[in-house]
Amino acid sequence: MTARSSQEALEALKQFDTPSITNVVATYPTHPLCLGLYNPWSENWYTDQTIKCIYPELGRTVGYAVTCVFGLPEPGFKNLSFIDIIDALDESPRPTILVIQQKYPPEIAGKVGLAGGNMASASKAVGCVGMLSNGPSRDVDEIRPMEFQYLLSGVTPGHGDMAVHAVNVPVSVGGMDVAPGEIIHMDENGACKFPASKLDAVLENATALAAEEEERITAFQNARSADEVKAILGGHGYGKKDEQA
Repeated sequence: MTARSSQEALEALKQFDTPSITNVVATYPTHPLCLGLYNPWSENWYTDQTIKCIYPELGRTVGYAVTCVFGLPEPGFKNLSFIDIIDALDESPRPTILVIQQKYPPEIAGKVGLAGGNMASASKAVGCVGMLSNGPSRDVDEIRPMEFQYLLSGVTPGHGDMAVHAVNVPVSVGGMDVAPGEIIHMDENGACKFPASKLDAVLENATALAAEEEERITAFQNARSADEVKAILGGHGYGKKDEQA
């Protein structure tokens, strides 16, 4: 593959939807174009059905993960603030995706409208292109024209006191474990992650797999019988049953 910058590679990944990226990361471990970076079932490398895309019209969003943990204020811990998150975003390679693990008591976890217009605007100012969180947020009407993607558990209008508990630590969001600096690819299907060191390999294999799938889909569209469809599925020619070995 032609040498390109990391930013160019990230931009090129936007031509593929997130399921296509999962296909080359780990979904089909026996396929020659699958990198097999994780055991597809036992490892937490993509999000579950609790995560919803708030702005599907924005298409695919790709960036380096910057992580943090939010929860209720604790009297004995006041070391961190949102300024520390801004510093982490600013120090990361760009573009970034802010991955927020929300740790709130169950009775209020669904009512924490954590990130609103101020947080999104400040994050975007330092190169952040989207946010992924296992809880809700708010101000979705205000944020929509910013073209700043949100993948959340939902939305809710309010919140109470909250605090930053950690910045750039391993987190778990919607069934996906994320370490700082990993690549996040997300769209209306959800999000997946992979190591930044595999960026070029993922792009190369996704490109090759897309060409392979386009050829197969074209063959399906041109098929006119069950025998032809089964031949495509079996990797054979379009001959009749009695003509196939």
